[in-house]
Amino acid sequence: MPNLSRLLLNWYQQHGRTLPWRDHPDSYAVWVSEIMLQQTRVETVIPYFEKWMKLFPDVSALANASEQDVLNAWEGLGYYSRARNLHKAAKIVVEKFNGNLPRDLIDLRSLPGIGRYTVGAIASMAFGMDEPTLDGNLRRVFARLFDVSEFADSPAGEKILWELAAQNMPKGQAGDYNQALMDLGATICVPKNPRCLLCPLMKICESRKNGVQDFRPVLKPKKAVPHHVHVAAVIIQRGRVLLAQRPSKGLLGGMWEFPNSRVNADPAKELIKVIDAAYKLRVEKKDALGVIEHAYTHFKVTVHAFRCDCDPIPKNKSLKWVRVSELDNYPMGKVDRQIARLIG
Repeated sequence: MPNLSRLLLNWYQQHGRTLPWRDHPDSYAVWVSEIMLQQTRVETVIPYFEKWMKLFPDVSALANASEQDVLNAWEGLGYYSRARNLHKAAKIVVEKFNGNLPRDLIDLRSLPGIGRYTVGAIASMAFGMDEPTLDGNLRRVFARLFDVSEFADSPAGEKILWELAAQNMPKGQAGDYNQALMDLGATICVPKNPRCLLCPLMKICESRKNGVQDFRPVLKPKKAVPHHVHVAAVIIQRGRVLLAQRPSKGLLGGMWEFPNSRVNADPAKELIKVIDAAYKLRVEKKDALGVIEHAYTHFKVTVHAFRCDCDPIPKNKSLKWVRVSELDNYPMGKVDRQIARLIG
């Protein structure tokens, strides 16, 4: 499509979004923003990005920060492995690359949390290199523009879309081009009911010509989302509450939570047994605090929180007494933060 980049870049000059990481002189800002934007909407990211850059204004500041401070700054954005990987990568950049994000694509991709998409985004936007990228917005735009009927989330579909991204990229303008595609996908070529009449590419869009724009991209059927029920013990003594720190790897790695466990029957009846099995805590149930519902990417959870007594407390490195007034200083997932607010 010879007119694609011209039409798109003309539109971008007039309608491109003003975002705090765009035209930033430091590649670090582009890197941080791209990690935050993975699976997260721009409107959500902006205040987190601005706060982050005040707390950790450069790679060295991030590398020297504690993991708890990093997770605290990330709390609420979800997918916490992104924050941990960003922290690990910052240390590598300081130690191995003198505090400068590497321009070499192999070195860049070797950093924790940076995959093919992020490499292309950073290389084109921060370093001005002619590199394609392919996030969810670009995948959707290309699938519609070229009427790609292959599953967009399959290896074959990904290969086609990456090739289209590379073939249609204007030399020397990859940064603006990639950002223009992102903006088009976010504001015009949206997932449902695309605003085709406002699209600068409407006349060259193959799926619109064929009347199938609402059916592109083609995605694999989603599997049923499992639902789990958990019970949480909120143990308070003399103004302090008992928290457990999750393992550093896996879901919510390194975050703090109230002792909890999954149940397969009545939460109130299972509480004592499952908390003892998980933490060697012999609790006595007092009263119900509340029920929290939350949806993660691959499952949903319902957590029944109960105020409990417990004595004695066994020695366990993952358990810690924390003043109720200081709970905000401990990074938590959304479920446990809601429980914290119930007792705060």
